Amino acid sequence: MSENKESILREPLITGEDLTYSRITDEILSPVENRATKAWWMGFGLASAGTLLWLVSISYVFWTGLGAWGLNKTVGWAWDITGFVWWVGIGHAGTLISAVLLLFRQNWRNSINRSAEAMTIFAVICAATYIISHMGRPWLAYWVFPLPNQFGSLWVNFNSPLVWDTFAISTYFSVSLLFWYTGLLPDLATIRDRSTGLRRKIYSICSFGWTGSVKTWQRFEVTSLILAGISTPLVLSVHTIVSMDFATSVIPGWHTTIFPPYFVAGAIFSGFAMVLTLLLVARKVLGLENYITMFHIESMNKIIILTGSIVGVAYLTEFFIAWYSGSEYEQYAFINRSTGPYWWAYWIMMTCNVITPQLLWFKKIRTNIRITWILSIVVNIGMWFERFVIIVTSLHRDYLPSSWAMFYPTWADVSVFIGSIGVFFFMFLLFLRFLPSVAIAEVKLLLKSSSEQVKLKLIKTGELNGEQVKEYLEDLQKFDSVKLDKYKEIKQKL
Repeated sequence: MSENKESILREPLITGEDLTYSRITDEILSPVENRATKAWWMGFGLASAGTLLWLVSISYVFWTGLGAWGLNKTVGWAWDITGFVWWVGIGHAGTLISAVLLLFRQNWRNSINRSAEAMTIFAVICAATYIISHMGRPWLAYWVFPLPNQFGSLWVNFNSPLVWDTFAISTYFSVSLLFWYTGLLPDLATIRDRSTGLRRKIYSICSFGWTGSVKTWQRFEVTSLILAGISTPLVLSVHTIVSMDFATSVIPGWHTTIFPPYFVAGAIFSGFAMVLTLLLVARKVLGLENYITMFHIESMNKIIILTGSIVGVAYLTEFFIAWYSGSEYEQYAFINRSTGPYWWAYWIMMTCNVITPQLLWFKKIRTNIRITWILSIVVNIGMWFERFVIIVTSLHRDYLPSSWAMFYPTWADVSVFIGSIGVFFFMFLLFLRFLPSVAIAEVKLLLKSSSEQVKLKLIKTGELNGEQVKEYLEDLQKFDSVKLDKYKEIKQKL
């Protein structure tokens, strides 16, 4: 393990006293090796109920057809594509944290990348269910692939962004799954070595014979960097292609070149919000406060401020371009969004995505766990409404007033969406139960360079000047996992 020291002015990435490699392993694997808590069973029960609701509602839709949804001749896309784009967006933070931050050598990713990557995979699975269900004939889903067939000239249209979607999302899922599982291998081997009987056999198979030799670690590092390099373009490409489902059309409100960067920023925005929603609860319930610290929470909040501001600028740019274009149809599409029958959805979107995140500029708010958790949920509510506003308000009033129509969701629309959330949490809670939610091997790398106890040792040995120590102690005030009593004596000496 690395002995390199980092600047005392940097906040610790791991907190706690008397930390050892053994203790880190024990604490992170505690939820996996011990009996499930009541909190886990309660969450799993609710998620199972949501999954059952999804199975019932999606079976009803498959049996009766898409007429079970509230679609009509004017609004042909609604909650189905809204849910699809929302789930794909949520999956973006995992790739950004695991791949991009790895390439930039940002060590604060080590504690949160495992859960974020798992979230990505489960979100993409939920998105894929919408792709299949909105086809109407899911048993013909394989037609989207360019497979040899006996239908003569039947072939996919490679000029269609819907086909690009298929390739982009399947590639994204495959690379994300491979990246996530590669990172799991050393931790699966750790669980294997601590287990007995059938459990040992299962984890032995899953760890692919990991030995922990120097050569194995070298190959692990190289593979991780290669996968990170492959994954990084996907952060930009996947949601860019999803945005082209709309941008390549000629419908006012959709036909705009700002959609690719706007969709990517929105995806990262909603993805980090979902990471916070999940990890703020997980760190408390699983006792991981020493590994997912206030520094991680504040860093993610800063990214939410940045991406939220980009999304806000994109909203204003859309209105400006609609005005500047001189196209009455484009202008009406945006006026209709803000003042038409769906005005309430537009202003919920603006409040949740533009106004509310600006509260995070205040340090007291972005370091308050309860407020951060509430704001993370508010952001994802706003991002769902953003997709709803883009899709439904652009369709329900087109060039012919005689074909104008309103969309009203049915119980099937609502049940499929709520059920998909149940499916997501069902998979995520199983992940927390059987796999380590924090990357053990990667967190251990921080013990001798970025931990609180190493920095405390530097202070006690007198290697630092008073100004450095004073600034460091001020930063520690926000940490809920740091016991400040032990620093009282040091403060008095300053």
